Amino acid sequence: MQIPFAQLQSLIASLFQAAGCSTAEAERIAEHLVEANLVGHDSHGVIRTLPYIQWLKAGKVLAGRRIQIAFENESIAVVDGQFGFGQTVGQQAMERGIAMAAKSGVAVVALRNAGHLGRIGAWPQMAAQAGLLSLHFVNTSGAGILVAPFGGNDRRLSANPIAAGVPRPGKPPILLDMSACTIAEGKIRVALNRGTPVPGNCIIDSSGRPTTDPKAFYADPPGAILPIAGHKGYGLAVLCEVLAGALTGGGCSNPANAGRLANGMLSIFFEIARFQPDSAFSAELERFIEWVKSAQTTSANGEILMPGEIEERTKVQRLRHGIDLDAATWSQIAEAAASVHVSLPRLGSD
Repeated sequence: MQIPFAQLQSLIASLFQAAGCSTAEAERIAEHLVEANLVGHDSHGVIRTLPYIQWLKAGKVLAGRRIQIAFENESIAVVDGQFGFGQTVGQQAMERGIAMAAKSGVAVVALRNAGHLGRIGAWPQMAAQAGLLSLHFVNTSGAGILVAPFGGNDRRLSANPIAAGVPRPGKPPILLDMSACTIAEGKIRVALNRGTPVPGNCIIDSSGRPTTDPKAFYADPPGAILPIAGHKGYGLAVLCEVLAGALTGGGCSNPANAGRLANGMLSIFFEIARFQPDSAFSAELERFIEWVKSAQTTSANGEILMPGEIEERTKVQRLRHGIDLDAATWSQIAEAAASVHVSLPRLGSD
């Protein structure tokens, strides 16, 4: 079924409000989730509604939290998310980093004990809208252990997203949003819901055999996700664990914390004008982009894109035609609605 984004966003907000979030927080969570669907990251979209509400009911994520400052000076802030919704405490951490970078030129924010932060690309996008270049490293300290180390069969690492944003005045930013593993767990769940295989060379079963069957990942014993690019992706994952886990104080992947999913994120913000004039930076950036895009393509109708361009095009298409939800995802939304005593409205194209 295809649902206009405004209708879907309103519905998801109503569920979180009924679950105990304030109107503002419920709307913020819904906006983040539906935006993920709009840009094509369905793995971090409304498919997350049911587990988020289940975590809220179980006290594993908390509504209405404010970040707690553990340490702060002019350019560094270490903040504790108090297990609040990632869409809430993540935004608070970003707002603090943006304000600090405006004063100091560079800022580093270490966020620990945040609920699931959702699509990590949302955070460098927020910084880019404020004119800042930013880098973000993420881990989970317990429940998100999904990835096998290079040469191993067992889950030992989290997905370890890495994101970055580069502002382009008057144009969408360059937006990198990737993980150190081959596929997001949410995309495996999307494949499971749709009854489709996952791409090859992404997951292994519990015996370490390559598979495209999403059921193998959720079996007992479970399979695991592979790191990208073999040992190189594994190295990136270890770096993410150190920066987002050990350095923030939230902890690296640890089975002792498996009862609750908590994210850590290290974010670094740069005010470009402190390094060179904005005009010089923009001119060099646009020259470079034009040079890269001028390369001969491997196919006759091929096109070279910058990071983030696919998401921008997907958003335009889904704003026009609606967001396509499979039956299993819709059923899970219905389950979430029933759990908070909300009747589902009839949704459809305008």
